[in-house]
Amino acid sequence: MLTLYTFGPAFGLPDASPFVVKAEMLLKLAGLPYQTNRGGFRRAPKGKLPYIDDNGEIVADSTLIRLHIERKYGFDFDAGLTPEQRGAAWMFEKALEDHFYWHVVQARWCDDENFAKGPASFFKAIPWPVRPLAQAFIRRKVRNTLHGQGTGRYTQQEQAQLLKRGTQAAAQLLGDKPYFFGPAPCGADATAFGFIASAMSPDFRMTLRDEIENHPNLSAYVVRMRHEFFGDAGDGSRA
Repeated sequence: MLTLYTFGPAFGLPDASPFVVKAEMLLKLAGLPYQTNRGGFRRAPKGKLPYIDDNGEIVADSTLIRLHIERKYGFDFDAGLTPEQRGAAWMFEKALEDHFYWHVVQARWCDDENFAKGPASFFKAIPWPVRPLAQAFIRRKVRNTLHGQGTGRYTQQEQAQLLKRGTQAAAQLLGDKPYFFGPAPCGADATAFGFIASAMSPDFRMTLRDEIENHPNLSAYVVRMRHEFFGDAGDGSRA
């Protein structure tokens, strides 16, 4: 059986990583039987999760997992979309991954209160005398990454302006449709749910969550998708 390597449910979400949520929803959309395994991080080919083991074929990265499913199983995640919609859906996914994601990372790792509520738990296995040093080292690396990527260079006011515009655009694109590109879920919905839900975690305070909650259709979308695709979150095995 195909195995998806995950972090596991956390922070009121199906998984701590929106990329893992995306990959798992892709498997659900494709109707592929799979199991989850939370013990693969140290063996992750790219040093990150998710990755899959498909009968001995290892595929790392959520987008490469999608391409693998399309190639090996012939599943079209965007069946029913026009060529224009296919292009828009792909670009929408990448905008979420490059915009919403980094603001979530910054809120979780750089805000002391949020860090204590969430990412600090990742260090529990490290002995106490060393743990604060390890936490400080990783948080510094995260800040450096955010600075290099660009999100860490914005002031709070500038970030608020960008996030307001970003959530407004997502809300306008969704409109009153059940899914982002029509009456049936497509590949972009796997990404959209993963990243919008991640921003809406009840465990953390963040500007992005506040902006999303200003748009009832986005909040309702997350609730609906969670119920439809992840009503069994935390089970650890899907078929």
